[in-house]
Amino acid sequence: MKESILHRRLLELTIHVVSWLLIFGFPLVFMDRGNAFSWTQFLRHSSVPLTYFLIFYINYLWLVPRFLFTGEMRKYILSNTVLILCLGFSLYLVLGIVSSTPPPPELARRIPPRWLFYIRDIAMMVFVAGLGAAIRTSLRWRQAEERLMEAERQKTEAELKNLKNQLNPHFLLNTLNNIYALIAFNSDRAQEAVQELSRLLRHVLYDNQQNFVPLEKELDFIRNYVALMRIRLSPQVKLSVTLQPDEGNSLQIAPLIFISLIENAFKHGISPTSESFISISITGHADGTVRCEILNSNHPKSEQDKSGSGVGLEQVSKRLELIYPGRYEWIKGPGGNGQVYSSILTIQTKDL
Repeated sequence: MKESILHRRLLELTIHVVSWLLIFGFPLVFMDRGNAFSWTQFLRHSSVPLTYFLIFYINYLWLVPRFLFTGEMRKYILSNTVLILCLGFSLYLVLGIVSSTPPPPELARRIPPRWLFYIRDIAMMVFVAGLGAAIRTSLRWRQAEERLMEAERQKTEAELKNLKNQLNPHFLLNTLNNIYALIAFNSDRAQEAVQELSRLLRHVLYDNQQNFVPLEKELDFIRNYVALMRIRLSPQVKLSVTLQPDEGNSLQIAPLIFISLIENAFKHGISPTSESFISISITGHADGTVRCEILNSNHPKSEQDKSGSGVGLEQVSKRLELIYPGRYEWIKGPGGNGQVYSSILTIQTKDL
């Protein structure tokens, strides 16, 4: 950010310097090349650009910030009026001192009245003052817009960090609940689950601190999580898992973006008394899209069961809006007969 601001200021300074060099050098084009260089002639030609230079930067650096930006329009107009009149009077004093030889009478009759030149120069001074005000005002608007964008960026980062901090304990709580259930009827499987949990925690504690991780790495995490969940599944639960990264493993994805959807399938897709199924499919494609399709038998939790409160899905929705605004489609809900719940999330990971 600091480098971009420095680069912008250097560019603005360069534009100012080059523009005024061209303006002050322009009178040299109209000097009489047949005679030797004359400082008097150059001063006479440069006095008008010098007047414009003073009016521009007095407005740009002082009058506009001091009066226009503070809402003191009358003082701004009055100050410019005094400035233009003083510099205009000084200009004609200088031109009178360094003026060249008067033209012949027959040529003087063809020259327009002097007051037309006065009006022309005053009008140009007003224009230059307005130009300085316009450029300084546009610069202020751009700086305000950059500050707003920086504030929005910091706000988004803070929200994402807060969501990550919420996600870790939420994920850990659900996993520990599953291990606790295993301890009651199979201690050996519970020990195996603890080992699987240690692998998962490495991903949660380290990779989750990054904004994006390789899709293949995220799929490895999901494989370990499904293996942990599979330990306590009964034979009457049919589990189908398809995890396929893109060719070349070039896609990056926000970490833990799918885990709440999978947790939701295991919470609501398993019944202790009837046959159940869970189908998980996550596929990466060469065009940058990642499609996550989860189908499960629908066994809604009771109101007393807080594990079905939907906190994880709410976090997913917030993270999608912050990380992939306008680049995702999420279709979720029970099917027509209410026996199957589907959650289909498609994310475009590349900026188009």
